[in-house]
Amino acid sequence: MTYSIAVAGATGYAGGELLRLLLAHPQFEIGVLTANSNAGDRLGAHHPHLIPLADRVLADTTARNLAGHDVIALALPHGASGAIAAELEQLSPDSILVDLGADHRLTSADAWAAYYGGEWAGAWTYGMPELMLGQQERQRDALRAAKRIAVPGCNVTAVTFALAPGIAAGVIDPTDLVAVLANGVSGAGKAPKAHLLASEILGAASPYGVGGVHRHIPEIEQNLGHVASAPVRISFTPTLVPMSRGILATCTAKLTGTVPASDIREAWSRAYADEPFVRLLPEGVWPSTAMTLGANTALVQVAVDERAGRLVAIAAIDNLVKGTAGAAVQSLNLALGMPETLGLSTIGVAP
Repeated sequence: MTYSIAVAGATGYAGGELLRLLLAHPQFEIGVLTANSNAGDRLGAHHPHLIPLADRVLADTTARNLAGHDVIALALPHGASGAIAAELEQLSPDSILVDLGADHRLTSADAWAAYYGGEWAGAWTYGMPELMLGQQERQRDALRAAKRIAVPGCNVTAVTFALAPGIAAGVIDPTDLVAVLANGVSGAGKAPKAHLLASEILGAASPYGVGGVHRHIPEIEQNLGHVASAPVRISFTPTLVPMSRGILATCTAKLTGTVPASDIREAWSRAYADEPFVRLLPEGVWPSTAMTLGANTALVQVAVDERAGRLVAIAAIDNLVKGTAGAAVQSLNLALGMPETLGLSTIGVAP
């Protein structure tokens, strides 16, 4: 059986990556593609690498153009999905909607108001199948047959995978977490901005969202809160580095001292033993973003800094695949009753 899927925001990085994955998926048929300012263009003018779709003409992003497909993917800027999703509830109530933006991720209206502003659109089923809700329970059960799916933030994905097993096992203190990330510039979107010019980013690394203001903070705390015995508090600092894709999240946390250092690694080993896309690397092997390029994988490593009394957990992902479009496809596979891994690869591209 095949499922028709429309993609709104097809000219952006997230929309383009989703289309790349959908072209390799045996059970999706790509339908209407839409854009805002680029409506009327051919897709190839914006994504020349998507050769099978290069001659598709982009329609306006309206609910009427998107309606009627089995699946509708919203790869729109933050704050833009809520209104069109509300229209689609009326025009296409039987469609599965998947939001690759932030509009439906947060379960707290107060958190939305504090970090995004504007009207909260409500929470949808969270699109991270591996999310720990307990020692055994995972989010994938909630995604089976879901009709409204909110894809996680890319930074959130990396930090969650790095820290959740230790919090669930009680070996690290959830009130004393620090995460510093190296981020590829595609995570900032495709809109032309001065600080993303090659002349600005090449040969430079620059922090942003410093001092507890980054919009992914409440989502990280929301995720880790599922398994925490105390309120989650994290100091989170992302840094733009001169690469197009990838996130390397270096996270540290205070050890609780309840588990011997020699046994701490076991918490991550147990958590990811059966996960098809999250891998704890062999001891002494550290993640690199290059290992994940183009793949729906999250690679994790942990170590104990005994002198500092802290755990170090590092995770690497491709922000456009496992951090965005891959998570969407993985969640849709579950929602439609298909194998979770269908159309997704753990094979990266190197060099």
